[in-house]
Amino acid sequence: MSASGEGDVMSEGAPGVLRLRAPKNAIDRRARPWWWTQWALVLVPIFVTLGALAWLLPPARSWLLLALVVLAVPTVPAAVFLPLWWYRVHRWEITEDAVYTRKGRVWREWRVAPMSRIQTVDIQRGPVEQLFGLATVTVTTASAKGAVTIPGLDHELAAELVDQLTRTTQATPGDAT
Repeated sequence: MSASGEGDVMSEGAPGVLRLRAPKNAIDRRARPWWWTQWALVLVPIFVTLGALAWLLPPARSWLLLALVVLAVPTVPAAVFLPLWWYRVHRWEITEDAVYTRKGRVWREWRVAPMSRIQTVDIQRGPVEQLFGLATVTVTTASAKGAVTIPGLDHELAAELVDQLTRTTQATPGDAT
């Protein structure tokens, strides 16, 4: 077993043998503002509600403002910095043999879905993803670990990948189980 650029990932082995390795492609740059917007859609209503209640309920003002500060201190930095971190660590690649993904910096997860094991390929485009022109591709296999997802892809690239994966899996022998 030899190491690739990451130092802790196996490299390609003999032809026809799939090995866990670091994928080559980064997700789209627009994933960062997409993630920031998702954080904002959750946090801003909470902060506004706590602030409004503190304004409207003077007897509870100190407790509501304390709750606002206690909530804001960890979540605002997380909302700013986690999307930057996620962008740096999310990687994906599709080859003739498999779909490779990697995510996580502290708890890393590398996934390989061999073409012969792919059962379905889907695209999801939520309202915020559509606003940013992004999509998430989900590759479902019979694995107990669940589907392999590639978030933050340009929606046109995602459609091309789904088409490519569909053609490749149809042409790949195997029972997808």
